Amino acid sequence: MEKINQMESNSSNVLKGKYELGRLLGHGSFAKVYHARNLQSGKSLAMKVVGKEKVIKVGMMDQIKREISVMKMVKHPNIVELHEVMASKSKIYFAMEFVRGGELFSKIAKGRLREDAARAYFQQLISAVDFCHSRGVYHRDLKPENLLLDDEGNLKITDFGLSAFAEHLKQDGLLHTTCGTPAYVAPEVIGKKGYDGAKADLWSCGVILYVLLAGFLPFQDENIVAMYKKIYRGDFKCPPWFSPESRRIITKLLDPNPNTRITISKLMETSWFKKYLPKSIRTEEEREFDGGLKSKEPESLNAFHIISLSQGFDLSPLFEEKKREEREELRFATTKSASSVISKLEEVAKAVKFNVKKSESCVRLQGQERGRKGKLGISADIFAVTSSFLVVEVKKEGGDTLEYNQFCIKELRPALKDILWTSPTESTTTV
Repeated sequence: MEKINQMESNSSNVLKGKYELGRLLGHGSFAKVYHARNLQSGKSLAMKVVGKEKVIKVGMMDQIKREISVMKMVKHPNIVELHEVMASKSKIYFAMEFVRGGELFSKIAKGRLREDAARAYFQQLISAVDFCHSRGVYHRDLKPENLLLDDEGNLKITDFGLSAFAEHLKQDGLLHTTCGTPAYVAPEVIGKKGYDGAKADLWSCGVILYVLLAGFLPFQDENIVAMYKKIYRGDFKCPPWFSPESRRIITKLLDPNPNTRITISKLMETSWFKKYLPKSIRTEEEREFDGGLKSKEPESLNAFHIISLSQGFDLSPLFEEKKREEREELRFATTKSASSVISKLEEVAKAVKFNVKKSESCVRLQGQERGRKGKLGISADIFAVTSSFLVVEVKKEGGDTLEYNQFCIKELRPALKDILWTSPTESTTTV
């Protein structure tokens, strides 16, 4: 600890009292990663330390800022979480989730994986990549070295330094910066004519799947120009131990034509991808939904409840940074009966093919199809203000917030319009 304290002496005021730095875990050209401990909680974390002067000298400050922005946006069980960013005069500190299991690369270095094991890692990789793409984020440097494993063997994507946002697209709607690791780079990226970030990431996922199953790269040559030619032609062969299904998937992923390359949505619909979905992808909310609901009468609201549920007295925006369209709950009032509200919600569920669980005061809806964070789960709790006046609180119980908001806008709000109560002084609803 003494050496690290000396090394970090100019920034001890940043970490003092909060994080204790430990052993060096790894280092690159511009950053070192240490094991650290949160002194308040006692929890382990990884502390990435970047030297400002070196980064500014090579013009990489924008890349560092981009990595911070991206990691704050992408909260997903298969993406390394960024807890906090701190800075001193000479250093930038990334306090990140500590992933104990090491790189997936180390596992492959010992030999190829069985198909079921490879598929489990690949399913988690695709789940996280799809989530990033839904937020307009393209990783652009996917490779086994950037895939970490936790104690339970769950995959975690890291290193978003080369990622791009949707707003980086030029007028032709394509990205134009060549980046990534040569053996994993899509042919259209090498071609320098502009490329779709989502399709380029999917190519890299195809190379990763090949490496997991084969134990070696699909495109290899000591001469990098010759290797690029193989990539550009999609010139590779599957080993004889590849199953026919995995061979088909890889051939569709490593299609050198991005316009005919398989999409993530099509990939996730294939029987090969759906087979043996790991437990980590089945969320706690999904398990709870299967448990059913206990029947109970609509809860009566006292004055305090009414104030807290009222839009005019809702203080939550003071404590939340979320925009209205990102909120995970909504409330509305109605003079209809609880049974009418439940019937209306059942109609919505039937129209979109959602499963329903209900009691006299609560309805739970759950999508049958898996979304970017598991199946979308929604609860609607009914509260009685008087016998003829109800307040309904709708919340996201599981799944992706973006998908929940789209569901509310496209399905729920239009369907509930007829039963909403609006005060005489309001011209618009609060839903």
